[in-house]
Amino acid sequence: MLVVTEPTIAVIDMLALVIVVGSTLEAFFSTCYLLFTPGTTTHDWRNVWLRYARWLVAALTFQLAADIIETSVATDWEALARVAVIAVIRTFLNYFLEKDLADIRERQQEKEPA
Repeated sequence: MLVVTEPTIAVIDMLALVIVVGSTLEAFFSTCYLLFTPGTTTHDWRNVWLRYARWLVAALTFQLAADIIETSVATDWEALARVAVIAVIRTFLNYFLEKDLADIRERQQEKEPA
């Protein structure tokens, strides 16, 4: 079982890392671009943040999937507890990030003309 699960966990974590690094670079360069673009609105800034937040939610979801797989092969209670704590923290981060995204989407829909 470990022959399959450990490489799978590593691949999923690597995918999450690629998402975080790629989205961070995209957000950084988009922010730099907006800094030097005349007529930038708060809507432009919000769009950069929303896109970045969506990617972070995706990365957290990937990491949580890896954590779930890791709990299935945990060999002792200490390892299981460590993975469980990390999973809880990631779940809370994901929840509050999703909540912020939903709030922003609601505010944007209220401001859009019918």
